[in-house]
Amino acid sequence: MKYIQTEFSGPLIGTVHIPGAKNSSLALLAAACLADNIVTLEGIPRIDDVRIIADIGRDIGMKLRQEGGQVIIDPRWIHSSMIDPGKASSYRASYYFAGALLSKFGRVTIGLPGGDDFVTRPIDQHIKVFKALGAQVHLFKDYYEVEAAELKGADIYFDTITSGATINAMLAAVLAKGRTQLRNAAIDPEVCDTANFLNQLGARIYGAGTEFIRIEGVSYLNGGTHTVIPDRLIAGAFLMAAGLHGGQVTVMDVIPEHLGSCLAKMEEIGMYVECGESQITAFGTNSLKATRIRTGMYPNFATDLQQPMTALLLQGKGKSIVTERVYPNRFAHVPQLRRLGAEIELRQESAFISGGRPLHGGWVHATDVRAGTCLLMAGLAAEGSTCITGVEHIERGYEDVISSFRSIGAKLSMRELDAQEHPSKIRESH
Repeated sequence: MKYIQTEFSGPLIGTVHIPGAKNSSLALLAAACLADNIVTLEGIPRIDDVRIIADIGRDIGMKLRQEGGQVIIDPRWIHSSMIDPGKASSYRASYYFAGALLSKFGRVTIGLPGGDDFVTRPIDQHIKVFKALGAQVHLFKDYYEVEAAELKGADIYFDTITSGATINAMLAAVLAKGRTQLRNAAIDPEVCDTANFLNQLGARIYGAGTEFIRIEGVSYLNGGTHTVIPDRLIAGAFLMAAGLHGGQVTVMDVIPEHLGSCLAKMEEIGMYVECGESQITAFGTNSLKATRIRTGMYPNFATDLQQPMTALLLQGKGKSIVTERVYPNRFAHVPQLRRLGAEIELRQESAFISGGRPLHGGWVHATDVRAGTCLLMAGLAAEGSTCITGVEHIERGYEDVISSFRSIGAKLSMRELDAQEHPSKIRESH
């Protein structure tokens, strides 16, 4: 069993090159199934979720190979739309295969989405999309089926803003007959990235990045080449790490506009930020201030940055309040932070953080990738050693978490734990 051991690291100083966005990559890889020729995607990170997609691709006949920084996909050999339920349920974005394969095969069988568990991550808006386009949806215990003799354009109003369902709607609608209009659509950079990719292949998608998207159905899509956008969530976490003890961190290969709300909050608590064309430098201080965070859909403060920000706010003097409006139960990291000496009180959808208290090392467990980032940051700021289990969750989002954090001076290492020799430590970490 693997675990990550961190040591108190003092100011973190260095430069990090940011990989392609995980959330965008998962959509693009599924979207490639729609093409009628070879697709090349550049910048796809080598993470566990991508490896699962490669396995799914092989199962259904899609040829996929990774060469250096490129993933080359040949979708012309896809012969099946039955996705292994076990593989589909191991990551959340598996639902994109339903939208991508439905128009080609008329029927898709796929496991219910898995991934990070924040208690409720409903797919009701996805189902709404499929039904509006003329499909029938059958839900079973561990999987669901979507089938349609023909997909026809429709006018769809989302009951809530959802990036995943907005992307899935675009995937299903690009080959549907007629016009599809999406209202109250998500405006995330990942939505725009997926639309740009599909348009390069010959789709006709207009308005991505606004709340109203129009899709004119086409009869086929060509092949093509596309570079995934940089991961704004990983970039944000590394920039926050500069604030732990007055460090200086530069992230390269980023789009600063994607991090507007994050940078504003960092400056609000006392950090300094300098933006270039494709790089950002964050400067920490030794006098961070408390603040209030409310998460929301883009361009508001991202729910995926709430957990790393919590680790940073432990260093700020005073009482901070973090309110989670996207996934109100996304606080599994709080009991783990308490093991390190953090003073945090949970009330409904808010965490009340008493900052400025010293942290000490201990055993903690990561329940999702962003919680893992939070615990890593807290461990680097804590006196002594901190050991983090649940490494598999962290590896779902980071290509090489150890090397990435070492590049800014963090003291951490990957280790192996023998469960038979140390059962008490494993029990304590959960």
